[in-house]
Amino acid sequence: MLVKQISVFLENKSGRLAEVTRVLAESNVDISALSIADTTDFGILRLIVNDPETAEKTLKDNGFTVSCCDVIAVSVPDKPGGLAKVLSVLETESIDIEYMYAFVGKAENEALVIFRLDNPEKAVEMLEKAGVKVLSSDKVYKL
Repeated sequence: MLVKQISVFLENKSGRLAEVTRVLAESNVDISALSIADTTDFGILRLIVNDPETAEKTLKDNGFTVSCCDVIAVSVPDKPGGLAKVLSVLETESIDIEYMYAFVGKAENEALVIFRLDNPEKAVEMLEKAGVKVLSSDKVYKL
C-alpha cells in the first residue's frame, strides 16, 4: 500500500520546473500529483507519477538531484469531516505527519490525499482497520 514519491531539489530560477516536466514527458512519465515548497534560493518538488523508477532515472540522467521515499495515498469522502476522520486515526495512534497534500484524481465524491508519515506501515494498518480507504500503489500510478 506504499506509494513511491519522487522529490526533486530545484534551484529557484526561471525554467527549472518546465525542464523537469519536459524531460519526464519525453520519457512518457505522467504526473498524477505534485507539490512544491520553496525558499528564496531553492525548492523541493514532490511528484507522484505513473512510473517512479523511470522518473528517478530520467531526472538523475538529466542532472537533477532526486530522492525517492514512501508515502501513502488515502481516499477521503469529499464532505465535511472526511479528512478529520483520517487525521483522528493518525492522532489516536500517535503517528506524526511530516507533510501532506491533496491531488486531483478520477474518484467521484472523494478527495485524494498524500501523506508522508513517520510510520507509514502502521498508518496503513490502522487506517484500514478504521475503514479508511488506502489506495494501492498500482491504483495510484494509474490515476
